[in-house]
Amino acid sequence: TKRFGELKSLMPGITQRMLVNQLRELEDHLIVHRKVYPVVPPKVEYSLTEHGKSLIPILDAMYEWGKGYIVNVLEEETEEKSAT
Repeated sequence: TKRFGELKSLMPGITQRMLVNQLRELEDHLIVHRKVYPVVPPKVEYSLTEHGKSLIPILDAMYEWGKGYIVNVLEEETEEKSAT
């Protein structure tokens, strides 16, 4: 569970508008739950739904693949530079 400001600070470079749009889309697709508290100032929390939690293993696998891809690309670039 994260508040909007926490999510924004975890994603440097994202605009407020883009984050709002993405959260709305994830909410529409039942991946994220948005809970609004009736307080002043407004308090809103975002959390993964059960459907959203089912994506965690897929995202973890994509993360691991990406790390391996970067290592391979960097190794190839290093080998190419040393060959010239």
